[in-house]
Amino acid sequence: MKWVTRERVHVDRVACPWLIKNFVDKDAEFVFVPRDTDPKTIKEGIPFDMKGVELGHHGNKCSFDAIMEKYGLEKDPALRKVQEIVRGADTDVENPSPLSISLDVLARGYRLICKDDHETLEKEFYLYDALYAYFKKELDSEK
Repeated sequence: MKWVTRERVHVDRVACPWLIKNFVDKDAEFVFVPRDTDPKTIKEGIPFDMKGVELGHHGNKCSFDAIMEKYGLEKDPALRKVQEIVRGADTDVENPSPLSISLDVLARGYRLICKDDHETLEKEFYLYDALYAYFKKELDSEK
């Protein structure tokens, strides 16, 4: 399936593809369109992290939250930890966690060193893999 979002990815538009690829659609293909694209004009693919779409920001929640809810992923406590960090980095939460602040800084850095959005996803997915693995191990050891 094709998944469509705005170009020049940042936190949510990297975290969502990571989430989709790992937990929703392992064969996902990501398409990046100009920022001003009207999502109603997208005829092929599922739009996300665009204004007015189901898998977008709603209130104080980001697109990662919308995907977690739509696909019933909230049962995974390690994924919920990643979700909190992403929301803190991508929305205007008061007093974001140090990990959220770090994620925002790292996302800005990746955008500077990568040639395009596809390369950013490829490189930055390792960051999300590491976050998820850390929380998975931490939560498993608490049991």
